[in-house]
Amino acid sequence: MSDWPTRTATQIAAAVAAGEVSAVEVVEATLSRIAVLDPRIGAFTDVVAGRARAAAAEIDLRRAQGKPLGPLAGVPFAVKNLFDIEGLPTRAGSRINRDRAPAERDATAVRRLEEAGAVLVGGLNMGEFAYDFTGENATDGPSRNPHDLTRMTGGSSGGSGAAVAGGLAPLALATDTNGSVRVPAALCGVFGLKPTYGRLSRGGVFPFVYHLDHVGPIARSAADLALAYDALQGPADGDAAVASRPLEPTFPGIEDGIGGLRIATLGGHFATGGEREAFEAVRLVAGALGAERSIEFPEAARARAAAFVITAAEGSALHLERLRSRPQDFDPAVRTRLIAGAAVPAAFLAQAHRLRRWFADAVAKVFEEVDVVLAPATPCRAPRLGQTTFELNGETVLVRPNLGFYTQPISFIGLPAACVPVWLDDGLPLGVQIIAEPWREDRVLRVARALERAGVVAAPIAALA
Repeated sequence: MSDWPTRTATQIAAAVAAGEVSAVEVVEATLSRIAVLDPRIGAFTDVVAGRARAAAAEIDLRRAQGKPLGPLAGVPFAVKNLFDIEGLPTRAGSRINRDRAPAERDATAVRRLEEAGAVLVGGLNMGEFAYDFTGENATDGPSRNPHDLTRMTGGSSGGSGAAVAGGLAPLALATDTNGSVRVPAALCGVFGLKPTYGRLSRGGVFPFVYHLDHVGPIARSAADLALAYDALQGPADGDAAVASRPLEPTFPGIEDGIGGLRIATLGGHFATGGEREAFEAVRLVAGALGAERSIEFPEAARARAAAFVITAAEGSALHLERLRSRPQDFDPAVRTRLIAGAAVPAAFLAQAHRLRRWFADAVAKVFEEVDVVLAPATPCRAPRLGQTTFELNGETVLVRPNLGFYTQPISFIGLPAACVPVWLDDGLPLGVQIIAEPWREDRVLRVARALERAGVVAAPIAALA
């Protein structure tokens, strides 16, 4: 089996540009690997082979004609089936959305990656309507962790994490409302980036929670994250949520190192509750960066509680008609939480948004003292498929809502955060979050790349073949 699909996006793009391999060869190898391995992993819900072959042939023709190629030329990518793909219904992981008409155009993020030369190969499995942290889908079946097929990928972008970790695609698009980029990245041992809220367009992405939804890439290196993030930037017509900021490329400075950055670990909420290994991973990263200081985000636990309120209330409002007309077609676990969200009093929602503003101001003061902070991404390694509980703060709690214990307070105020994979032993990976103030994706990516260069973090392909 060709190893091209298991290389990084940066390596593939450079090889295609240099003529060392054709885009068609890379795509054919990728499609072959998906056909052989995905029946075991369950990452893909759709494969668009004809579209991928045509796009790859066009890239090769451009190169033959001496025309310029994009920075991601020939790089295969796949997208969570929350993103519109022209000609396919956007299912959002649900049985109900299978009745939707096919999308008439691609999501903005899909178009931008293609404009940069990347080649779409398919849509990816996900938790129903993105209300999930496990990667277990009641209709499409679970996405399985490529490093241990009996384990969860995390969610809701479980297929995105599994596809990259399994070497089925070097790059995937995901979404993150409460941690759905970072949780799968952590459990699957890959790199993920949740940009600042409003930095990337959500045009053509099926919504979940207006005030918390983000778009972000999952990849096998920090440089790949930067390449994808740079291609995804920019305002978008018809998307009122996207910020009107100039393009701020991060790839040119990815090798600038950590000189001058004030880095600390997060204490308080972020230093409690997790298994010992989760904190060991943070200590390992902090030691490599020379980060000796600990600092706190005040009231982070309360911020997480408020994020639950906003998620439940806004998420249920989107689905009220479906709950009335087709309740039997929901995953029961999702349906129960949506119905509960419909009962959240308006006063609770208003108070949650007031806390959100207060918390953002309080955290902004923290970032007057530091530039980057570190925290665990999940409280534990990947749970087993079907596992419903684990221990947190000395109590037995549900897996589904609590894998986001450390990610939710960060999404709550839209901070940029990268998740980097740490391997403490021969077991499963853990993730560490690298977090900065709004609009400083460049800092989190520089730190991620410095750790990668030092050999502290890495995203090896799962040994499946």
